[in-house]
Amino acid sequence: MQAELTSDDIEAARLGDAQALARLLGARRRQVIRYAERHCVVHDVEDAVQETLLIASRSIRRLRAAVALNGWLFRIVKRECDRMKRFWRTHVFDYAPERELEQPVVQPVDALRHDLVRAIESLPQHYRDVVLLRDAQELTIDEICEVLDLSREAAKARLHRARVLLREYLNP
Repeated sequence: MQAELTSDDIEAARLGDAQALARLLGARRRQVIRYAERHCVVHDVEDAVQETLLIASRSIRRLRAAVALNGWLFRIVKRECDRMKRFWRTHVFDYAPERELEQPVVQPVDALRHDLVRAIESLPQHYRDVVLLRDAQELTIDEICEVLDLSREAAKARLHRARVLLREYLNP
């Protein structure tokens, strides 16, 4: 059994020490597996663990405090399990070879484009700005914050609310 990691080890991983990161993820792998076993469908556990460790290795610098590591890993696992469940719910269907598949309803591209333009125009200006910067100009949240002089939380909240309003407009 490995020695327990200290907050100094976690801080070293946060600051970019590759060996400390490898030790950290190795030491927490069993815990991540237990989290995944509780929240994922059985056949998704290993995929969720791999995705979690990959996301954690890429995002460790965003961890604000060493004491928050377990909760942070738990949230990543939970999000990955939920994402996989949504994927199976939306991409897997009841296939019966004797039954003919339904043809999808396809709307002409021009009609979709016009609907989307009308939906975006219906947004209040502060929502329209953030959604256009993010989805049309593909700026990052930090870049949007600079352009609009907003905090990260405000930019994310506006983007979320704008997308909710767009969905409501497009799917009455």
